[in-house]
Amino acid sequence: MATPTPSPHGPTLSMRLKSAMIMGMTGVLSKCFLYGFNRVEVTGLSRFLDILDSRRDPAKRQRGLLTVSNHVSVHVTHTAISSLDDPVVWGILPLRYTFDPSNLRWTLGAADICFANKFLTNFFTHGQVLPCHRLKHSPFGGPFQPSLGQAIRLLSTPLPLPPHHQTYTTTGLDTHPSPLRYPTLRRHSWVHVFPEGCVHQHAATDMRYFKWGLARLILEADPVPDVLPMFVDGTQRVMPEDRGFPRFLPRVGKTVRVAFGEVLDYEGTFGDLKRRWEGLVRRERERVGGGGVRDGKGGDDGAVVVGRGDDDDAAALAPGVLPTEELMYGKEAQEIRIEVALRMRAEILKVRKALGGYPEPDPAFGLAETWRLDDDIEAKKYRSRVDGSDINQD
Repeated sequence: MATPTPSPHGPTLSMRLKSAMIMGMTGVLSKCFLYGFNRVEVTGLSRFLDILDSRRDPAKRQRGLLTVSNHVSVHVTHTAISSLDDPVVWGILPLRYTFDPSNLRWTLGAADICFANKFLTNFFTHGQVLPCHRLKHSPFGGPFQPSLGQAIRLLSTPLPLPPHHQTYTTTGLDTHPSPLRYPTLRRHSWVHVFPEGCVHQHAATDMRYFKWGLARLILEADPVPDVLPMFVDGTQRVMPEDRGFPRFLPRVGKTVRVAFGEVLDYEGTFGDLKRRWEGLVRRERERVGGGGVRDGKGGDDGAVVVGRGDDDDAAALAPGVLPTEELMYGKEAQEIRIEVALRMRAEILKVRKALGGYPEPDPAFGLAETWRLDDDIEAKKYRSRVDGSDINQD
């Protein structure tokens, strides 16, 4: 018997239960670890919970929620089901939130770790994680990979999916169910990202440059999302990169600090860059004839595609799909993304500064060219030549 097509209104009962149990029990275990074995300081939590409460009913959401933070923790083991930054840090949420996946975050997880086998793929898919390839270790990585398109559209007003868009591939060989299959439930979702793209354990908790995938989420979601900066400190001392035996055990008795900033004034922070981006998109669409996608290489949900009919032309106009190579690799597009990433990094540094006790950040760390000294290091775990920090790209 053929498997029935899932309802566009929501997953099957079995899928909902799996997701609720995986995310709920992970939240319970995270809370037990954080509060049972460590000291936890949270700033701005009540304000953040008010935001989540206002988003409880997907039908009433007006825009997506994008939270952005630094990344300082490591995976417990190479085949771990969690890191300490995500999902363990979300143990700060009251338990009433942890069993409601429709109001919890989506995030990106390393494809070679979180989706390494059938069990992990099933676990992380129900845990609302999208497979992400790291460009330094995979030819399928970069800011235009399909999962970025999926994340952009999770933040956006949902659109009906053609039948062949119910799943997507990140390599041409794998297949993943699209979270966009359920537009009613996934309307204007919450997406959390770590735009440093790797674990960065700096002695003063300074940050690396932010990668361009973040800029795509901020610029291409429609309507623009609520963007909220976060700062995390302390999880790097729970699982320091230079820890000795037993490496697989987290250290306890540490202080973990999590600070939520305010939702940014989008117009004041990114408005000029958004207008530049929209002008560039408009000019490129006019250049190729207004609708179709005609001059690039194939790939759904985030890259240039070739139209194959009415459904595909409609999908090609969806948020997260770029109609020309100029919008992907052109000079102006790159300049806009770099500036968006710099401004978002500066907002997280403001949250860090408000906590007090941290030295002034190094402005050079926000520039990609600063880190080129490390470009020829092939190891996934290494000591940075730039700032002496411990880097973990697992």
